[in-house]
Amino acid sequence: MFGYVTFNKPELKIKDFEKYQQYYCGLCQCLKSAHGRRSQLTLNNDLTFVGILLSGLYEPEETVRKIRCPLHPVHVRTVRSNTCLDYASDMTIILTYYKLDDDVIDENSHKSRLFKKILNKEFQKVEKKYPQKVQTIMAQLDRIHELEKANSTDLDLVAGCFGHVMAEILTYQDDIFKDDLYQMGYYLGKFIYLIDAYEDIEDDIRKNTYNPLKKQFENENFHDYCYSILEMMISQSSFYFEKLPIIENQDILKNIIYSGIWTKFELIKEKRLEEKK
Repeated sequence: MFGYVTFNKPELKIKDFEKYQQYYCGLCQCLKSAHGRRSQLTLNNDLTFVGILLSGLYEPEETVRKIRCPLHPVHVRTVRSNTCLDYASDMTIILTYYKLDDDVIDENSHKSRLFKKILNKEFQKVEKKYPQKVQTIMAQLDRIHELEKANSTDLDLVAGCFGHVMAEILTYQDDIFKDDLYQMGYYLGKFIYLIDAYEDIEDDIRKNTYNPLKKQFENENFHDYCYSILEMMISQSSFYFEKLPIIENQDILKNIIYSGIWTKFELIKEKRLEEKK
């Protein structure tokens, strides 16, 4: 379920895109420092968003430095580091570990099983650091598996489980921002779960695997139906986002929330309509 919370590059100012890259590369370096080189393979846009959001809200002291990246040896990279990105790197390990576990259960993926073993030590380290978060996330993901086995068609219930996962991720501290961050994360998580189901619907039908949207896929207005639900989820998420007193990184965050997250939906929709032609 990674890759949906991203930016819309054509609508992003050059300075904001460069700043986004500094956070993205900064998260990569945080993963390397805290969890080793192999953990850099878990880097994704979704947790970069979490790091940028929390950095904008809490405004921690940041270090900005230049590095040489082996993947981009020609250019010097500017990277940012702060405590919020450190937190995002830990959450990246948790979500990736459980994503790999899900791949092993659903697809018996040998590649995922191997990578899960590689990450196991780092996952245990994070689990000791955030025992309550890991316990909550694990309980919600287990509930998703139960609902999938029962072939549940209750979209609100099954998507809500992943909503609670993202809510737990966004809840950085027990403070005055906790409730708004939780609600923002809850509806964002529901959005992520449902757009993932929207993307996978045809493969799941072909493989005869679980997807809560199977019944709706038979209808002619399937795309409009999904769009309306996704729009409701992100509208609720953005409502709580707007309540947060964020000044720093605001343009980047608004680009992602109001535009970037829809780029994947439009690509999926266009591809599906093109294939029908």
